[in-house]
Amino acid sequence: MDTRQFIEEHLNDDVHELALKHSNAKVDMALALRQIEARQLLRKKVPSWSANPELLFPSHLSIEQCSSEASANYKASLMKGGSFADLTGGLGIDCYYISQNFQHSDYVEHNPELCALARHNYEVLGAKTMVVHNDSAEVFLNQCEPLDCLFIDPARRDVHGRKVVSVSDCTPNVVELQDLMLQKAKRVMVKLSPMLDISQALKELRHVKEIHVVAVSNECKELLFIMERAFDGEPTYTCVNLETRQPAVTFSMEEERVAILQLAKELGHYLYEPNVALMKGGCYKMLSQRYALKKLHRNSHLYTSDSLIQDFPGRIFEVDGWAIYGKKAKDLLKDVDKASIAVRNFPMTVAEIRKSLKINDGDQTYLFATTLSDERKVIILTHKD
Repeated sequence: MDTRQFIEEHLNDDVHELALKHSNAKVDMALALRQIEARQLLRKKVPSWSANPELLFPSHLSIEQCSSEASANYKASLMKGGSFADLTGGLGIDCYYISQNFQHSDYVEHNPELCALARHNYEVLGAKTMVVHNDSAEVFLNQCEPLDCLFIDPARRDVHGRKVVSVSDCTPNVVELQDLMLQKAKRVMVKLSPMLDISQALKELRHVKEIHVVAVSNECKELLFIMERAFDGEPTYTCVNLETRQPAVTFSMEEERVAILQLAKELGHYLYEPNVALMKGGCYKMLSQRYALKKLHRNSHLYTSDSLIQDFPGRIFEVDGWAIYGKKAKDLLKDVDKASIAVRNFPMTVAEIRKSLKINDGDQTYLFATTLSDERKVIILTHKD
């Protein structure tokens, strides 16, 4: 039995058990176990790569940090031209998908093992326009000819493995490199962690034309800052929730600032919860105005209406009832023993509410603990269609 056959036969097996139970001179067990683990991790994240038996994958950390197929395709939709370079190649997923829109592409990576894997994988995938460079971003930028587009995904941990909170603390230092990148390319995309503060990043980055907040199945995955050499103005924000039918929402902070907030005096028939990309992007008042919804409270970030807004970019619930938190809430929920509970602008945690109301976890009924515009603390009983 050779290594590839072993991998194919044990793709669904527990890697730790395989390591203990199997020993075969014809099988490179270290390689096999790494490939099985990688394919299991990539099965949902990058299904087309996981299913290709000829591709090879690196360590666990590189797999965890790579983009999903959905987010890589989204990035590819934002960049096109003749020449492109990914300055932090990594596993090579972003580079591969973005390269589909270019006549020539450069994969740049300082780790020689990742470069070797990229050469092998790009050959398997037929990426004939790709050139792999075992260089740092700084060295490549100082040597390369002008390009149409650049992409950079700096590491968001310091040398001790701790997460950083500033763009200038990332590696490579995008703040120090931005002038050189904009000299070399007309359009530069910077991928950042969704944990970073957008307003702080805007203080550090210049010529930002677009900000894309990217969620996948309502989990915020990345922030994309697109810089253009000649741009000088306020950026637009686009919030997307991939792998859902929810529409993308594009707006500017000026629209958000001038939007007139309509506050609800009472609950309507429907309750709306914006997706996580909109919440990260800071789209609050404008969302209410654009979709003709009333907000429960300035700080609650829940909306209501009597008529159904089907294309709302988030979750929609039907309201079955609501009550002020306390005895009235217990009366409202006397027949509810299981529910999903969400807290929005409320002075108690989910665990405290569960204990107080004696309600276990469940996914048929949805409760929202929140504050109305007149500061009443309430529980809203809802269900989804």
